[in-house]
Amino acid sequence: MKAFERVSLGIFPTPVHRLHNISRLLGTQVDVKRDDLTGLGLGGNKVRKLEYLLADAKAQGAQVVFTTGGAQSNHAMLTAAAAKKLGMTPILILKKRGVTARQGNQLLEHLMGTDVRFMDTDDYADIYAEMDRVGREMGVPYYKIPCGGSNALGTLGYVDCVREIAQQGLAYDHIICAEGSGGTMAGLALGAKLHMPGARVTGMMVDNDPFDQITVDLMRGAAQLLGADVQVSRDDFDLRDLCGPGYAIPSEEGNAAVALMAAQEGIFLDPVYTGKAFAGLVAMAKEGAFRPDDRVLFLHSGGAGGLFAVGV
Repeated sequence: MKAFERVSLGIFPTPVHRLHNISRLLGTQVDVKRDDLTGLGLGGNKVRKLEYLLADAKAQGAQVVFTTGGAQSNHAMLTAAAAKKLGMTPILILKKRGVTARQGNQLLEHLMGTDVRFMDTDDYADIYAEMDRVGREMGVPYYKIPCGGSNALGTLGYVDCVREIAQQGLAYDHIICAEGSGGTMAGLALGAKLHMPGARVTGMMVDNDPFDQITVDLMRGAAQLLGADVQVSRDDFDLRDLCGPGYAIPSEEGNAAVALMAAQEGIFLDPVYTGKAFAGLVAMAKEGAFRPDDRVLFLHSGGAGGLFAVGV
């Protein structure tokens, strides 16, 4: 990991602590990794990825950084915050899907004076082509970050997260996270192979993309970057469908999980990612997937901005 340049954006290591009330309710030992407290913006998992991605952008001399996502993309908001912090110009070209009013992450982007543009398309290829068109028109060096920061380089952020957890003196039987664009899940799964082989990683899918293949491809790409001598396959992780009525559309189970975490632990999840992911953890516990002495880690990947736009 030390061979890769990083810019300092977050406050690490993030804390891990026991969810005592949730553990009693679910009959197992549940901890939370507080990556909602990464320090930039309102925190969130994208900060780890952006430390690698924006180091690469700076190394290439980029003055403008493009990225994309839905209207309430946590990744897009944090990319804007990180780029501003580093003296670069962020341009967000977002799908015109979801809450586009000045609420949630749109409000935060407005406060930062971010250039936000919407495209009425469901195809990210259209958006990446528009990034190239705008970049060429501006005539300055630019850098494109994919949706969610989920490419091989961004995935290294969560390989490193598992190393960080191990260095905190912790080990787990299960690691649970939201699966929204693939990079976080892939990094955790590869990180577990390298740093915590006893942990089984489960991704709670909040979209209907082919994450079985996406996750494997990202794991392989990250392993290749690291020169890691590991064999990666679909058997290295589990997936569970928590999409419900659709991406960025709250589900009954997800909303109940948001309320449960708030009422029992005073921790706020969001209805698009972490709420649905925690609903999956609750369902697994009720199905008997965890023994009483199992150690289960829930990754709180942030998303507070969306809570104030989408609601529950």
